[in-house]
Amino acid sequence: MYCSNCSNEIDDKAVVCPKCGVPTKIEVENENDKGGFGWGALGFFVPIVGLILYLVWKDEKPKNAKAVGKGAIISTVLWIAFYAVLFFIGILASSAGY
Repeated sequence: MYCSNCSNEIDDKAVVCPKCGVPTKIEVENENDKGGFGWGALGFFVPIVGLILYLVWKDEKPKNAKAVGKGAIISTVLWIAFYAVLFFIGILASSAGY
C-alpha cells in the first residue's frame, strides 16, 4: 500500500504513514464505524430500518451494522413476547368465563 500524501510504500495494516504522519484510509473508515447506542436505538424503534441498514452496512461498517441489527432483533423479540403474553391472557380470561 502507498501513502496518499507522500506516495511512500507503507504496511497494509498501518494506521498512519511513518514518513509523513497522515492517516491512512483504514483509520478514516474506522472513525465512521464506531457502533454505538444511537444506531442500536434506531434499530430498536424502527426495526425495518435496522434490518435494511444491517444488510447495507454489514461489510462496509460492521460495528454500526451490528449495533443497528441488535436493536432490531431485540425490538422484534420483545414485540413477539408482548403479543404472546396478550394471547395467553386472552386464553386464560376466556377459559375463566370473563
